Amino acid sequence: MTSVLGMINPNLINGRNLHKGSPVFFRAEESNRRVQWKFSIKEGSLRTPQATAFSEVSSSTTEPKTMKTQAREFNTTTYDDKMLNNYVPVYVMLQLGVITNDNVLENAEKLKAQLTKLKQSQVDGVMVDVWWGIVESKGPKQYQWSAYRNLFQIVQSCGLKLQAIMSFHRCGGNIGDDVNIPIPKWVLEIGDTNPDIFYTNKIGNRNKECLSLSVDNLSLFKGRTAVEMYRDYMKSFRENMEDFISSGVIIDIEVGLGPAGELRYPSYSETQGWVFPGIGEFQCYDKYLRSDYEEEVRRIGHPEWKLPENAGQYNDVPEETGFFESPNGTYLKEEGKFFLSWYSRKLLLHGDQILDEANKVFLGCKLKLAAKVSGIHWWYKTESHAAELTAGYYNLKNRDGYRAIARMMRRHHAILNFTCLEMRNTEQPAEAKSGPQELVRQVLSCGWREGIEVAGENALPRFDRDGYNQIILNARPNGINRDGKPRMFGFTYLRLSDKLLSEPNFATFKTFMKRMHANQEYCSEPERYNHELLPLERSINDEPLEKFMEETELVDPYTWLEETDMSITPLESLLSLLRSKFLRNKF
Repeated sequence: MTSVLGMINPNLINGRNLHKGSPVFFRAEESNRRVQWKFSIKEGSLRTPQATAFSEVSSSTTEPKTMKTQAREFNTTTYDDKMLNNYVPVYVMLQLGVITNDNVLENAEKLKAQLTKLKQSQVDGVMVDVWWGIVESKGPKQYQWSAYRNLFQIVQSCGLKLQAIMSFHRCGGNIGDDVNIPIPKWVLEIGDTNPDIFYTNKIGNRNKECLSLSVDNLSLFKGRTAVEMYRDYMKSFRENMEDFISSGVIIDIEVGLGPAGELRYPSYSETQGWVFPGIGEFQCYDKYLRSDYEEEVRRIGHPEWKLPENAGQYNDVPEETGFFESPNGTYLKEEGKFFLSWYSRKLLLHGDQILDEANKVFLGCKLKLAAKVSGIHWWYKTESHAAELTAGYYNLKNRDGYRAIARMMRRHHAILNFTCLEMRNTEQPAEAKSGPQELVRQVLSCGWREGIEVAGENALPRFDRDGYNQIILNARPNGINRDGKPRMFGFTYLRLSDKLLSEPNFATFKTFMKRMHANQEYCSEPERYNHELLPLERSINDEPLEKFMEETELVDPYTWLEETDMSITPLESLLSLLRSKFLRNKF
């Protein structure tokens, strides 16, 4: 092993430049489609802190520099400003059950060790669910924040930034969930006597994953509405975490708006028997939403219109249903169009109201608001887009179902966070008629064209080059360029685990980090890559939301390269692994 590495410049392995005359990447002539990277010899190359430390330890006859000295070098790193314009910060989600149901931070030492190692990848920060069902479990307004404060102190001590999710949903029942954290017990007890506070399908099955949007403004919860409960929870979070906010540790508040924290209906839930790629079911049959719909159809003079009864079951395919079949399905008729407009409008109003409350709570704080939209890619390449419709996204080949969502988020200065960034069409089963690549292009383009920031996540754990390269491509769809546009505001990797931190996975992840940072070292000054955090401004409320809902005209998505111009190569993954083993053995 040592003899092999002896023939390899250890700084070349990670694309770093060590000293005058060392090999570095330079940009060849640009084309409209792709930027090629070649090797050249550049005089006066930048000495990166890690490369400098390695050089002095391995070649000097004196003792290695102290950690204090190395830290000073790190803080004086020189960056290529043009490349920093293309820097995409990366965060890693913490484990779902990092805080237990008993509101205890378990294995604090193990977590600190994991975060310390994770920091070696030059990751920018971490994301964590702040579970409503844990913090307010004892009773109304009885908030217990001590475990989360302990967690945040560990994150801060490791020099990481924090994205906090206001998780008003249950953990358990969604893809990838391996723990169970219900919503507060006292809320569930209200549901025992009034089950219509939960989303309900057409045969009356209740989904206790989260509260139905139908109770947003009903005082059913010990004198409070659902929106008031969410508001009070966020207000208490701000009051109890003010020091972490003011110090810049907490930089992002993602507001949970439905199941899995996403702005959608729980149309596909494994607890209800759903299996991929089923179309799912509409979730509007509780008495409150049913009453609302009946009132609406009476208002427009069609009292005979009913909620859909022909939309199939969770695991049906579109053509097996009367509602989604083409070309004569109910979704194409006047009645179906009205229902889908009503169904998606209720979801948009739900998100708008809660984000407005979040904006008021965090007004003036130097952080970003964000909300998550689900990447429902199955049945995307069919006429009806059935799985999107049952989730509340009224998206068709001639109707944009995401543009209004983007405009609503712009109203509250919120980031649109989207999923399934790692997926490619060829990885999906043919029978699912999936289009994750086209869906990502559509949604991200909606955000950029509406002038808002977009961020993303992978939907399923990935440790391979293909998944990482697809993420890098979606983060910078036009590749490296002087202005760094378009690019995602940030990416959050799912999720921290022993498997991620083990080799060869961690070596590949570190290379991925380097590429997301546009081959620059970690930058602790976000303003240098145009991510300066300014005080949150008040929501823009001078334009009626109804006007936003009319924005359904399709616009052409941005152009995408066929593959990223900063891909992780097979050889590079191998060399990174060899280098990491060499350094571990040496020190």
